[in-house]
Amino acid sequence: MDRVDLITPHAGEDPAGRADAYAAAPLLNCLLREVAEPVERVDGHRTYRLPGVDRLLRVRGERRPAEPEVFAGGHWHHIGHTELVKLVAEELRRHTGLSNHELPAEMIDSRDAVAALLAARARAAPPEDPYQRSEQSLITGHPYHPAPKARGGGPVACWLPYAPEAHARFPLVLLGVREDLVVEEGDTCALDALGEAPPGYRLLPAHPWQLDLLDLAPAFADGRLIRLGTTAFETWPTAAVRTLYAPGHDLFLKFSLDVRITNDIRRLWRHDLLKLRRTDEAAAAALAATDGPAAWLADRGYRTAAFAFEELAVLVRDGLRAHLVPGATPLLAAGLVEGFEGSPLDGTSDPAAWWEAYLRAVVPPALAAFADHGVVLEAHLQNTLVAVDPDGTPVQALFRDAEGVKLLPGVSRADGWERLVYCLVVNHLTEVAATLAERHPGLDPWPAVRRELARHDLPETAALLTAPTLPGKTNLLLRWTGADGADARYLPLPNPLAAGQTRS
Repeated sequence: MDRVDLITPHAGEDPAGRADAYAAAPLLNCLLREVAEPVERVDGHRTYRLPGVDRLLRVRGERRPAEPEVFAGGHWHHIGHTELVKLVAEELRRHTGLSNHELPAEMIDSRDAVAALLAARARAAPPEDPYQRSEQSLITGHPYHPAPKARGGGPVACWLPYAPEAHARFPLVLLGVREDLVVEEGDTCALDALGEAPPGYRLLPAHPWQLDLLDLAPAFADGRLIRLGTTAFETWPTAAVRTLYAPGHDLFLKFSLDVRITNDIRRLWRHDLLKLRRTDEAAAAALAATDGPAAWLADRGYRTAAFAFEELAVLVRDGLRAHLVPGATPLLAAGLVEGFEGSPLDGTSDPAAWWEAYLRAVVPPALAAFADHGVVLEAHLQNTLVAVDPDGTPVQALFRDAEGVKLLPGVSRADGWERLVYCLVVNHLTEVAATLAERHPGLDPWPAVRRELARHDLPETAALLTAPTLPGKTNLLLRWTGADGADARYLPLPNPLAAGQTRS
């Protein structure tokens, strides 16, 4: 189900209003976290002052703010998404002293993409597989990004056939690369099972959207590349958009995609591919050594063409079956937060026990990887799968994406810990905790988190339980100031783990 009731309780069935509400929620989250100053809470409204434009703004809701209004002429006035974008842009211009014409366009693009996705979902049948439903449920997307659904500003017809949120399924394009121009590292033999290349060529699958974005005519003309048709089977896109799952082969394939999605152009960059083996092997060893069923979905290797190293790269990632606890069903953590038909959060009768099981599955392996192996997992909502038993109880965590993993001492221990706290606690646990508390108003999820963290004998965890603040990533300011997509700048957020901390 699309959890519109949790995002916009008064938007009704108007399609434009629904799209506005979905797009406004993460943008408001960013504005309220990074720039606005809280003033008061009255009659279900949270009121803030925008210091740059010296305006009052109020919203309803907590986890997904809705119904933004500004105060002018002695009255509150509702503003739609377009007006909100203009207000945010003016506030940031005054707040930073910088102008930015790209980000407001991305905010509008994100809203328009949501509208297209909602229309497509209304026409499409949801997948039967609960794992696929969880991966393809993210209509809101990143809850603290100003334009989480932007798709590069291109026409809808160019990207909608490949959108996970539209329940897309499609075959891969198969290319042949001249053997002397193939570049590969690691175990890529799974690619050779996807089709057949003629003598003198090696098989290279490609994402059809990426091929639409590239000019490869010279390589086809001189025989460096040949077209071999498409696969006889379909793949479907995960929440990451450019990572596809081939269920018949139980294989994930990650492609370059020259489109900005959230903070980055989603290309497989050369510097990341060249360090892939070391990072992946360290993460795999760290997870294998944990005392429990947690697993790492290995990025086994990559293959590409020397003349288009980044553009045509494909990364081979482990499938699920060899890693899953018998009888368990994997679900994307971000999908649990967003909501989808069949989510175990819809059926649990004991949310406290469910939450404790969730924490036991997710927290220990991430902390052990850091403490015992110097591996900083990017354990945020989109890189964590949580497997549940037939009753819907979490029994296992699976982590993925070596590209986001950091290794000590390549980063300092302090920086690595800050990144882990942001990914695991702020981005991940805080969102799941808020979802549970929203559904079960009598539940306080934070004592269980404190107990789980206290079980681990790290100086950092002891300090975390008493620290007044947690690090919150500033995606709005990062994008407005044109920072590199891989940068992480944090601002202090109230720590709900701290003893005596007021919980909002």
